[in-house]
Amino acid sequence: MIVRKTPAELEKMRRSGLLVWQILEELKKMVEPGVTTYDLERAAEKMMADAGARPAFKGYYVPAAGRQYNFVLCTSVNSEIIHGLPSAKRVLRDGDIVSIDTGVCLEGYYGDSASTVPVGRISPEAERLLRVTQEALDLAVDKAREGNRLFDISSAVQNHVESNGYSVVREFVGHGIGTKLHEDPQIPNYVDPRGGNPRLKEGMVLAIEPMVCAGKPDTRVLSDRWTAVTKDGSNAAHFEHCVAVTSNGPWILTKP
Repeated sequence: MIVRKTPAELEKMRRSGLLVWQILEELKKMVEPGVTTYDLERAAEKMMADAGARPAFKGYYVPAAGRQYNFVLCTSVNSEIIHGLPSAKRVLRDGDIVSIDTGVCLEGYYGDSASTVPVGRISPEAERLLRVTQEALDLAVDKAREGNRLFDISSAVQNHVESNGYSVVREFVGHGIGTKLHEDPQIPNYVDPRGGNPRLKEGMVLAIEPMVCAGKPDTRVLSDRWTAVTKDGSNAAHFEHCVAVTSNGPWILTKP
């Protein structure tokens, strides 16, 4: 069931979204060669505590898999697509790219956002991957308009990514968000004729998140049971915003 939010609820989600944006902006400033992904984790957890917010990810339990996530961030480096575990042993190096994904719950409502960040000086190929993925998100956000359908978002991502020679991940998708981190509908980054294609209505809030591979879209999950990587070892990028469908067009809740 898709839950549409009232204007008062959207204002609460806006506050959650802006906190997530502020945390990501501070973490981006920290990213440089020699920093560990656990350094980012500790900084993010402190910022959430200082703001009186609850981490959206830490303690998240997946009943079907029987596992719980134990960090406030997902930090995914290079060929890691999503759900990378922060570690004091994972030192960022010049030329890496790192996806930082995080969320909070504030006043009972969730915010969720991600950005892939260059570490030092990266290759032109990596720069292009980041640019195309960010562009795909921007194009998808523009389709989050009342009267459009869900697949307008999906096709915007898929067409831009594939026309630039990249591929979109099939196994992981975007999602609705509100009083739960994951709500209906699921938002694939490709047009899946087997899936639902609801019409977008005012009050829907969508976590749109292109996950793009420089090579083939095939993935596998590491032995930690969380980190998803590209099978061919190619780099991957991930950007995400929470977007409200309003009568005035898309409203990005996770960006000023």
